[in-house]
Amino acid sequence: MSLSKTALLNVLGRGDGPRRETLREERARDKAKLPEDETQARQLVLASGSPRRLMLLSQVGIAPDAVRPASVDETPRKGEMPRALVSRLARAKAEAARNQIANDPDIADAYVLAADTVVTVGRRVLMKPQYIEEAVASLQLLSGRAHRVLTGICMITPDERLRTKIVDTRVRFKHLSRAEIEAYIASREWRGKAGGYAIQGLAGAFVQKINGSYTNVVGLPLTEVTQMIVAEGFPVHYAWARAAEIEPE
Repeated sequence: MSLSKTALLNVLGRGDGPRRETLREERARDKAKLPEDETQARQLVLASGSPRRLMLLSQVGIAPDAVRPASVDETPRKGEMPRALVSRLARAKAEAARNQIANDPDIADAYVLAADTVVTVGRRVLMKPQYIEEAVASLQLLSGRAHRVLTGICMITPDERLRTKIVDTRVRFKHLSRAEIEAYIASREWRGKAGGYAIQGLAGAFVQKINGSYTNVVGLPLTEVTQMIVAEGFPVHYAWARAAEIEPE
């Protein structure tokens, strides 16, 4: 077969016709035609497998209908500022989870919630340390100084609206002795934690001052997330009232 004929067949076989509509898109289109009172059923998918985020949501009576961890490359781009980084990663995670559920008949039309948290000193982003040496370096840098914890939140609605927010908390550590750093490293609590520490754990003993949302430092700013979810019509406050009615005496 000649090269020109092969090229022609490749072009014809690309399948550049209309893109097939996902179940999510189909349901969004159908719901747009219905009266508002017929579209009240809402589901929530959390684009994270973090036990801390699930625990925080359960604390305020929010139980995701599904968890779809989204794996994305969290490496900062050259010259990328911390706020731009968390905003980009939160959206990327939300979109990845949205794509996972787009044809799932049980949750295709769910709201998708994602978040990304980083610790910053100035413009420097302290990622989750993978090795002991990285964790030690992070704690040494944070010792005796203030740093910021930034969380980007992104929610994608069933009709593809984006709701985003960045929450900024300022934390100050006391001066850490070599013995304190070594003991904390030995605890292994730093593993998988932004900045190499967990404020809700042993590292709470390091914090001299916090300005802003405590739950943001844990991994999910509950005030802002709850407001975002309630604004979309989730009956969170109704669940609070119901909890009092069913509480055993």
